Amino acid sequence: MGFEKFLFYFFSAILLFSAVRVITVRNSVHAALFLVLAFFTSSGLWLLLQAEFLAITLVLVYVGAVMVLFLFVVMMLDINTAPLREGFVRNAPLGITIALIIAVEMILIIVSQSSADAHGVALQVYPKGFSNTRELGSVLYTMHAYPFEVAAVILLVAIIAAIALTMRHREGVKYVNPAAQVRINREGRVRLVNISREKDPS
Repeated sequence: MGFEKFLFYFFSAILLFSAVRVITVRNSVHAALFLVLAFFTSSGLWLLLQAEFLAITLVLVYVGAVMVLFLFVVMMLDINTAPLREGFVRNAPLGITIALIIAVEMILIIVSQSSADAHGVALQVYPKGFSNTRELGSVLYTMHAYPFEVAAVILLVAIIAAIALTMRHREGVKYVNPAAQVRINREGRVRLVNISREKDPS
């Protein structure tokens, strides 16, 4: 078994473990950390497949943006996060462990690429000027156009569901009715007041 195949099975085992832990842990902070590990491990697998664009997009978009939105949703769902904030020392070992695993994965990917270059071995030889981004776009919007649109609809439903979960009427909070704002006219906005003119005391 070659080194690349060993890395594939190693990363796959970490990905399966972290994905299972995302849905089994009760602590939302731990779930977010395991989700970061799952995203990063998936990007490592794509790097092994020489899909650099997908790997970078996964790290930048999902780890950098989606995880922030996930934590915002957790905070907006009225979950009692005070014990989670107080348990920084308790959550620190898991965070350090996941950071070390991510560092080890990066080192293994660099070592695998270096060893492949040193021995003149490559997973697949591409012609000059080949762009995996262009190939991905052509396949995604031609062969898999309908699954792509279905995924977009599912994401839209998820966004609407998240908004519906967070829209709660709380006391002491001012709300704006967009329908009433649209129906407003001049008489509802402007009021003319007649002010009597003061006489000059001189």
